[in-house]
Amino acid sequence: MTRLALATAGMPTPLQRGAIEKIAFVAGDTEDAQGALARLASLYGDARPEDADVIVALGGDGMMLQTLHRFMNDAGVSKPIYGMHRGTVGFLMNEFRLEGLVERLRAAEISIVHPLQMTATDRAGKVHEARAINEVHLLRRSYQAAKLSIWVDGKERLAELVADGVLLATPAGSTAYNLSANGPILPLNATLMALTPISAFRPRRWRGALLPDRARVTVEVLEADKRPVNAVADHTQVDDVVRVDIAMDHATDLLMMHDPGHSLDERILREQFGY
Repeated sequence: MTRLALATAGMPTPLQRGAIEKIAFVAGDTEDAQGALARLASLYGDARPEDADVIVALGGDGMMLQTLHRFMNDAGVSKPIYGMHRGTVGFLMNEFRLEGLVERLRAAEISIVHPLQMTATDRAGKVHEARAINEVHLLRRSYQAAKLSIWVDGKERLAELVADGVLLATPAGSTAYNLSANGPILPLNATLMALTPISAFRPRRWRGALLPDRARVTVEVLEADKRPVNAVADHTQVDDVVRVDIAMDHATDLLMMHDPGHSLDERILREQFGY
């Protein structure tokens, strides 16, 4: 049972009680998103995010990720986020409609995802920390392929990977960059992470690995001065890294809300069948 289930087993949440009294809206910079924000705020009010029962994000998938990052609660369960599509890619978003928002929020299904924690050390010895909801990836920054060694739970598993890079994806992020790199799609409730090479040159037949989501992954950059590599956790980039440690942060629950029949796990399942 998750901490969210433990916390709510004896008492219904405000969403379960139907007591959605305060909604906060956040929107992308596009004309469509800003127009939607003005119209929805006039209909339902616009509470301060810290006072709201639910936060509604207006935009595309990038806006959803930014909102999840912005309101990530280090102390545990974050506020639920309900996205409506007013952007480009809308895999994580619900259909945009002005009417019936409170009823949709009360009926919504909640998906719980955990972010990845990245600790990256650069060539100057400086340590950078960032979290990722989709994936952490390492990518070459010159014309030469990167040379990487991969460790899992302190044991070297791949002494030398020659490739454009490598990524570690969460189930929620397995349909994003990971899928484009020919990585596997993971069901949302899978206790797994996808470790996927990006344009691997050697070993040619290595297609990646499925790892337990409790595993700790370390990627060391070989010949870092000659073959520089960047590390990226969602929107945070660290240049010239020599070592990157990645683990899933199970202490943080991120709550995404979707209309019934369109939950995130249902969308991931559909993606596996190509529709």
